[in-house]
Amino acid sequence: MKSPQFKTSLDYEKANLLMQPVYIRVVDNIRKQAEINNWDISYQEINDPFPSYILTQKKGNTTKETNIWFICFQVCFTQFELEQNQPVEIDSNLISDRGELNWDEMEIKTQSIVKNLFDEI
Repeated sequence: MKSPQFKTSLDYEKANLLMQPVYIRVVDNIRKQAEINNWDISYQEINDPFPSYILTQKKGNTTKETNIWFICFQVCFTQFELEQNQPVEIDSNLISDRGELNWDEMEIKTQSIVKNLFDEI
């Protein structure tokens, strides 16, 4: 997975504001979905090609690994694809031009993406 390229410097600044709260919401929602669906989860830190955290989901004979940053990027950006070659765009529903976070929208989008992560297996 490569680092996203930004359309504008404002998108980059907004991403910097969003990533920490989105990361926290993603990890919390993963925990909740794992509990609801009886999945075992674990995290592994890797540093190549850049620092990442890998989520491993296990249930019975099924195992799936997902980069946590990929999930965060799906929340932060509109229509984010794993090997995207186009510059990313911040989801304007999550943050205003004045830098105010929309916590409700962030939670709704995060819940949906994380739920799909567990439903896909």
